[in-house]
Amino acid sequence: MTDLADLTWPDLTEPALLAVPLGATEQHGPHLPFTVDTEIAVALCERLAEQRPVLVGPPVAYGSSGEHADFPGTLSIGQRAVELLVLELVRSADAYAGVLLVSAHGGNAEPLGRALRTLRAEGRRVRAWSPPGRPDDTHAGRTETSVMLALRPAAVRLDRAERGTTTPLPDILPTLREKGLAAVTPSGVLGDPRGATAAEGERLLTAWTRALTATVDAWTCENTERGG
Repeated sequence: MTDLADLTWPDLTEPALLAVPLGATEQHGPHLPFTVDTEIAVALCERLAEQRPVLVGPPVAYGSSGEHADFPGTLSIGQRAVELLVLELVRSADAYAGVLLVSAHGGNAEPLGRALRTLRAEGRRVRAWSPPGRPDDTHAGRTETSVMLALRPAAVRLDRAERGTTTPLPDILPTLREKGLAAVTPSGVLGDPRGATAAEGERLLTAWTRALTATVDAWTCENTERGG
């Protein structure tokens, strides 16, 4: 693995694929830390770089998290700022072989999508990827709790874990967008974290890394066939 934070400019002797973790700083229920999304994105980029020649850039630890504003501690830069940040970041990275944005925060999806459309219209080499999940387990539920148990178990307070709203996200999304997350889940949890294990978290990380690696391989093949 090569971390951009450990290098100086003379170390970059040839163009490389840059992987940038995109996360958030927001509440994750009463049992998980604010940094869950960022930590997952970083872990996936690092695991990818162990298998492919990828540079891992410093993470973007703030995202669009306005729907979590009713919970103390959440820090959000909003959709417009996320979109602009991605635009200018990727525009500055033309010397790289391409930019892979690994986002582990669902709230970044819309501004990220808009930024990608603009960047691709400009002819820039950029792609985004996010780990898949179940619609009834999208925030601080069993999936994220298991993954955090695999990554940083000391940060998980299982004694506080409680079942949240398990209604599929598409069914509650209108209310969530209009009134915020607290209107659909007083605990801030979408899913049920009970029963989460580190072993399950490691299986998820392995599956996600495999899918991410396959995406990079396919993208590399496309670029090779197009001659750039």
